[in-house]
Amino acid sequence: MGDMGELVRTLGLLGCGMVSVSCATPLRAADLLPTAPVPELRGTLALGAEVSGFYLRGDIGFSNQSVERLSNSLDALGTIEKVNLAFAGAPFAGGGVGYRFNQWFRSDITGEYRSAAAFTGLERYRDASLPLGYGTDEYTASKRGLNLLLNGYVDIGNWYGLKPFVGAGVGAARITLENFKDANVVTQGLAYAKSGSKTNLAWALHAGVGYEVSPSFTVELAYRYLDLGDGRTGTVYNYAGQCGSCEAMIFKNVDSHDVKLGLRWSPGASDVSTEHAPIVRRY
Repeated sequence: MGDMGELVRTLGLLGCGMVSVSCATPLRAADLLPTAPVPELRGTLALGAEVSGFYLRGDIGFSNQSVERLSNSLDALGTIEKVNLAFAGAPFAGGGVGYRFNQWFRSDITGEYRSAAAFTGLERYRDASLPLGYGTDEYTASKRGLNLLLNGYVDIGNWYGLKPFVGAGVGAARITLENFKDANVVTQGLAYAKSGSKTNLAWALHAGVGYEVSPSFTVELAYRYLDLGDGRTGTVYNYAGQCGSCEAMIFKNVDSHDVKLGLRWSPGASDVSTEHAPIVRRY
């Protein structure tokens, strides 16, 4: 009976040990479960078109020029009344290179050739020695020129590719006057001058709108006011080849209201389109 009791006690101890092991194992397994990973978000930052860099430009347009008055020392002989002084419209063409600093501001240097514009004018003056007390001067000439301007522009926003802008420029204008003639029907007089040129300080004001066909190519329609300064002919002679005051005829304060169509090309511009990668969870 003693051996039997010992065997029962041994089996009882073994059973309790197995129960303990079976109860402890789930607890240890729970402790070893991995924590849930933090979701990882993947995506691409949206990038837009480049807004800075060099660009090239070309322009064509049409001018509407005017002159305030014609001036010569012989004007002192009588009171001049301007009846009409006008230039015919004429085309011009130019080009340049510029740099866009940011989405708001850009600047360029432009050179321009302005083709010949016909000039006609009529003035009358008081002269008591004439039968009706007046004489007349009927003028004809042609004008052409060259401009060099440094311009700055502010682009005002972007509406579906349309970019309005304003700007200003300063530089130099060279005015050449040719084939000047002055006919005085009342006195049967005639005067003429050879061609003459004058270089002046010039300044401009710009307003217009550009359409962005692509990030590298923009079409531009603009208005420009351009102050060209004074022009001058060569020495004025009468029909006998004599010069009274032996000086030029001065065209005072020549300006122009221009309409331009321009193209701007930015060789380095590119467009990085936006990508949106899906949001995923990885474990």
